[in-house]
Amino acid sequence: MAIKRTLGDNIADTFIYALLLFITLLTLYPIWHVIMASMSDGNQLIRHQGLILWPLGFSSESYKLVLNNPSILRGYGNTLFYLVFGTALNLVLTTLGAYALSRKDFLWGTPFMMIILFTMFFSGGMIPSFLLVERLGLIDNRLAIILPGAISTYNMIIMRTAFAAVPESLEESAKIEGANDFQVLLWIFIPVSKAVIAVMLLFYGVGHWNDWFSSMLYLRSRERYPLQMILREILILNNLDNMREEIDFEQLEQVGYTIKYTTIVVATVPILMIYPFLQKYFVRGVMIGAVKG
Repeated sequence: MAIKRTLGDNIADTFIYALLLFITLLTLYPIWHVIMASMSDGNQLIRHQGLILWPLGFSSESYKLVLNNPSILRGYGNTLFYLVFGTALNLVLTTLGAYALSRKDFLWGTPFMMIILFTMFFSGGMIPSFLLVERLGLIDNRLAIILPGAISTYNMIIMRTAFAAVPESLEESAKIEGANDFQVLLWIFIPVSKAVIAVMLLFYGVGHWNDWFSSMLYLRSRERYPLQMILREILILNNLDNMREEIDFEQLEQVGYTIKYTTIVVATVPILMIYPFLQKYFVRGVMIGAVKG
């Protein structure tokens, strides 16, 4: 039986939709502002105050400079290296650890879990971590960006909880057929846990893409800097020296303001394009990992 809607219900719905639309526009406008500013003429942009709804004197000069800048291209390559190999290592180690800790017959599983949980609340801090990396001889080494954060305790707990929720009958049927633990993990647990793995891929991938602090601590050569370190130099330190060889000083002053916006767009668009494809797994994967402790 259909429920008859009253005037008050329609007014409430209209108010809610209007509020959600306002919040959506409020959220999207900063992105729109950056994109429009990146395509604007530098001289007009410097003189402009207030909102930007469309490009101020369309110009693609800043995009040409950014995309032809060897430092940014090198930073892209380094970021992709850290992203691909770092995320692969994260997923492998997190999956293996979560599978072992999710098994009820795992020897000393509870003490190991308590030790791992301890690291979530107490850590050595920045200085001991730096000294450890230094003693391992990883300063100014790409491995210093990948190895120290190879496993996230929080992510492993989510995956462990998801693995623990897999019916034991599936594992038993596979072992009856002669499968070992690695085969059970590959053939049973990973296929039924795709949503959680997609969430882990998103968490680790975004972490590697946005990471700049580890590079600031451990890297000394600009040739190994990720894209976010180059972005930090341009936005925070206002360092445009690496572009002075390509254009003269007067031209750099004109487009220098728009270069900052363009660099933000170039550094942000790839991760924004990937996120929608993983979004459908996001809520479902986290909820699966939170159902059973």
